[in-house]
Amino acid sequence: MIEKIKQFFREVKLEGAKVVYPGKDELIGSTWVVIITVLFVSIFLGIVDLSLSRLVKWALG
Repeated sequence: MIEKIKQFFREVKLEGAKVVYPGKDELIGSTWVVIITVLFVSIFLGIVDLSLSRLVKWALG
């Protein structure tokens, strides 16, 4: 059982060495994409929420 655990951690270390981390410029670019996407989606959902709440208020009374 101990040997299986050791083998697992050896494999984890080998796989971790294969990981390619993004550079600073790529990371900054990706961050801006995420921020802009979140802003657009939140504005869209805010408009949909406002519209639906007004529709429900109109329908109920």
